[in-house]
Amino acid sequence: MPFLGSVVKNAISLRNRLPSFFKVNDPGLVQERELRKLLRRASNTAFGEHYKFSRILKNRKGLVEEFKKTVPACDYNMIFKDWWYRSLQGEAYVCWPGRVKYFALSSGTSEASSKYIPITSDMLRAIKKTSIKQIFSLARYDFPKEFFEKGILMLGGSTHLHYNGTYYEGDLSGITAKNIPFWFQHFYKPGKRISKERDWPTKLNEIVKNAKKWDIGVIVGVPAWWQILIEKIIDHYKLNHIHEIWPNLSIFVHGGVSFTPYAKGFERLLGKPLTYIETYLASEGFVAFQSRPNTKSMHLVLDNGLFMEFVPFTSENFDQEGNLKPEITTLTISQVEEGVEYALLLSTCAGAWRYLIGDIIKFTSKELSEIVITGRTKHFLNLCGEHMSQENMNMAVKMAEDQLNIEVREFTVAGIKYDTMFAHKWFVGTDSQVNPEELAQAIDENLKVLNDDYRVERIAAIKEVFVEVLPTDAFYSWMRMKGKEGAQNKFPRVIKHKQLEEWENYVNDYRSENQ
Repeated sequence: MPFLGSVVKNAISLRNRLPSFFKVNDPGLVQERELRKLLRRASNTAFGEHYKFSRILKNRKGLVEEFKKTVPACDYNMIFKDWWYRSLQGEAYVCWPGRVKYFALSSGTSEASSKYIPITSDMLRAIKKTSIKQIFSLARYDFPKEFFEKGILMLGGSTHLHYNGTYYEGDLSGITAKNIPFWFQHFYKPGKRISKERDWPTKLNEIVKNAKKWDIGVIVGVPAWWQILIEKIIDHYKLNHIHEIWPNLSIFVHGGVSFTPYAKGFERLLGKPLTYIETYLASEGFVAFQSRPNTKSMHLVLDNGLFMEFVPFTSENFDQEGNLKPEITTLTISQVEEGVEYALLLSTCAGAWRYLIGDIIKFTSKELSEIVITGRTKHFLNLCGEHMSQENMNMAVKMAEDQLNIEVREFTVAGIKYDTMFAHKWFVGTDSQVNPEELAQAIDENLKVLNDDYRVERIAAIKEVFVEVLPTDAFYSWMRMKGKEGAQNKFPRVIKHKQLEEWENYVNDYRSENQ
């Protein structure tokens, strides 16, 4: 019997003991211990010596406050310019012991050029450890024991990483897939050969050709690309739905973007409902995962190579562009409140220190250390006080889908000048027939219900809401043109400045070519 299947089956028999396995009695103490471990490991690095980690470690009672007072908070540009570039050049012991072997290429959804995020051996071990913990959490779900012998199809980046003589670079999903444990390979699909493929359309076509050979129980990846792949499989084999070829498909593990706008389109591809499990695996670390059924919240990983600080997402801490201000207030896990939006700072076993990861989270249960992601620091609209979050946008679009009986695959929003005031301009990707004015009205009215600040500013300052309806292909063609097709790449939900100008020029050209 396969090793993983038997392990999870045994976990099922111990189901009643799982709550204590995940519950942390004193999250603040656990996080302080984690910070102490990180500081101790990195005390002999260039970063640790510069910021006197050894001195910080001597402060037994005020360790966290001393750390916050000594080490400045930073974003990617700050830490790369001062430190990470040295690791990229092959220097060892810069921000973490040893030489960095892997760098994850990550542009998120807001940057024009790629970020190089260090992935250390300690980080890979931490990701594996959290992944195993998430596998054990499946014992909380009501699946038959036989289910745990089915295949797991992961739609990620190429495991054929680029090597420049000093380090390997590639998508995080490709790096982690290249380093999967031997005992997991029995379950892992699409297998080594297809996983190495760098050309995204070729990879999808190879998976389609082999789909009939596999008994898939779990699919893993970004919703947009999975929707495209399932449609390809259905079309290739002339199916009514995906369960005709994968009858045991039961779980979709997704992350990187809210699933809400994709839910309606996904449902029409299925023969039976799926269990959706969200993960928060960023290039900077495995931050959280959904550990129990009947919730949309994720359990923070507090004891595995990450120390977290929470920055209230307010004008006192961030400017209009979502950048950190010089003086900020950060809270620990013990000080947070439920229902308040926080930006996340991470210190990690890959040499990130008080690093702004760019996501905004909200605690849904402080007792269980559970959160939801509500957006990105740079993906919100606040032209005049409307404080419109990505969470608001996703829900407004989902409501409009149901109201107008349409399917929206992608969208992005821009804040623009309009006469002497402002307007919001939505670009909506759908292959359904819809009147743009009706869609604009639906989204507008939904946002008024969801967001009181928006409702007030719609009267005072936001004078118009425009919607431009585009074929879904317009969004994916743009990403292909930008070299961001596939794997963990996502289309930005808010588009600004130079990127907005490029996008509007592209849309005009796209319409001219496809008239």
